[in-house]
Amino acid sequence: MPFDGATTIRAVLAVKHLLSRRPRSLVPIVALVGLFGTFAVMMLTDSANEIGAIGLVPWVGLFAYDVGLLGGLAVAGVGLVLWFVAADTQSLSLSALTIGVRVTAFLVFAVGSSIVGRRMRESDKAHRTQMSLQSALIDSTLDGICLTDVRGNVLISNVPLRRLSVELGLPPTGTVPDRLIAVAGRTTEPDRYRKRMREIAEQPMLSSEDEFELRGSGRVFRGYTSPTTDADGRFTGRIWTLREVTADRELDRLRDAFVAAVSHELRTPLTSISGFLEMLREEEAGLGESGRMYLDVIRRSTERLQRLVEDLLLVAQIEAHRLELVLATVDLDGIAAAAVEAARPTAVEKEVDLRLQVDGAPPVRADAHRLAQVLDNLISNALKFTDAGGEVIVSVERRGSFAQLAVTDNGIGIPIDEQGQLFSSFFRASTATRQAIPGTGLGLVIVRAIVEQHGGSIDLESREGKGTTVTVTLPAAAEAPA
Repeated sequence: MPFDGATTIRAVLAVKHLLSRRPRSLVPIVALVGLFGTFAVMMLTDSANEIGAIGLVPWVGLFAYDVGLLGGLAVAGVGLVLWFVAADTQSLSLSALTIGVRVTAFLVFAVGSSIVGRRMRESDKAHRTQMSLQSALIDSTLDGICLTDVRGNVLISNVPLRRLSVELGLPPTGTVPDRLIAVAGRTTEPDRYRKRMREIAEQPMLSSEDEFELRGSGRVFRGYTSPTTDADGRFTGRIWTLREVTADRELDRLRDAFVAAVSHELRTPLTSISGFLEMLREEEAGLGESGRMYLDVIRRSTERLQRLVEDLLLVAQIEAHRLELVLATVDLDGIAAAAVEAARPTAVEKEVDLRLQVDGAPPVRADAHRLAQVLDNLISNALKFTDAGGEVIVSVERRGSFAQLAVTDNGIGIPIDEQGQLFSSFFRASTATRQAIPGTGLGLVIVRAIVEQHGGSIDLESREGKGTTVTVTLPAAAEAPA
């Protein structure tokens, strides 16, 4: 079956038109060069029978893979035309079966390759879209983030981290620990900073959270780092996060300075008021009923202000890590008994049944004054949030090598979704604010700090409308920290 050159030229022009409409890469050009190169070899060496259609089919598949179905079918047609031309020129005998098999092969390669190519392109597009979204996500965060390999080389980093790297003057090359150590001299604590960076480099599975301040500028940064592992738990790299917290630290300093200044300024006039109240105590009998009532209100308000000032100063000491303990072996039963007796008048006034239960708690090594403060706060809270007719039970007992004290009430309780915030400064539960129960929200903050500094722990369980139990566990004297 003869084929003239015009047919071949028209097929080639059709392929060229497809390429011009949908340019993608050099792959189609390579495929066409291979196709016509193979045809040329077949013609020059008179080897159409030896090479056969199989020599042209791979180029058709390559073209279809990159260009698509229509382009693949067009090139399949070109390939068939070239094969028929070579076969006709070299007078090969082609049966109907041979022609059918060759045509089918060209079509299968064209269609199959185009389908595979389309799916690969779709997968690649989805992957690039996903990568773009992930990149946009980490680039839009305020924190600088990067992922490093097992040696500390950066694999991925976001825009904020690259910006901070320039601002901090980090070297542009090297592992992350080495680059961070390079700026140690600019920090206010270079030795501690270097030690931490070396620990991270030498201990692959170490997680850390640190703050460091730059000399001169006063900028403060908080760094987080955590190892990454594969499905088998093997170390694969590390995530680094860097956040500037300069504004937060400045606010903390201003707050501490404000609290200290206000507390100091309040202390002096309160001391004078307390002194004059003591002087008026001798003349109280000569005052009328109204005068005595006014004096009692002044006295209670003064005491409340004094407690508030002391709490503010104590919280400032706690947050500055300056809380000092005077440790000795103390009897927790005795401290609890004294605290209950001190609170007895308030319990009587509120018509709340206040009871003490002791069961041979072991002595603890502690600061007796601070433990009394813990109990005073817990008992005061329990009485404050328990209505008339309710009860508050203070229990002290042994739990293995620990001493445990608990203050339980059947008062108004605390909503479960607010319990996680109870140990935050100035936080007050909605059940307290709705009933306008006075308080500062500092008591539990102080209690937890004192307990933890003694090496103990504190737990709180509460049900709204049912009551609250606060449990403090302290190591016995032999186990307590010296």
